[in-house]
Amino acid sequence: MQLQSIVTTPATVGNVITDEEAGALARTTVNLFKAWNLTDLEACVLLGGMSARTWARWKTGAKEGSVGRIDRDLRTRMAHLMGIHKGLRYLFTEPARGYAWIRKPNATFGGQSALDLMLRGEISDLSAMREWLDAERGAW
Repeated sequence: MQLQSIVTTPATVGNVITDEEAGALARTTVNLFKAWNLTDLEACVLLGGMSARTWARWKTGAKEGSVGRIDRDLRTRMAHLMGIHKGLRYLFTEPARGYAWIRKPNATFGGQSALDLMLRGEISDLSAMREWLDAERGAW
């Protein structure tokens, strides 16, 4: 018996989010937070402790692309938030139900809402919520 060689596929894990992509994420995050009906304080916590002044600048300047420098931590947070949004859009055919779900108490989370868990402020909280939603919708 002769062994056949295995064709490998290069990993794409860890691709860098470009400045252009980060700007698009910032604009989309502002819109997502409006849909989620977040307070300014909640938005700042989800964005890693962003200052209220910077968040205010984002809300007014995101459309013009003037949000300023976006570091790696913030890019990762926004990418997780978009993954959470995507998971909710897969789970709920009506977008409004998905937007409302983040605030509803959930027995799976010990009676807390998804937002309560995400507002603990760590990137790992966003990552865990994204992974949970992916598992719920059957993604791998």
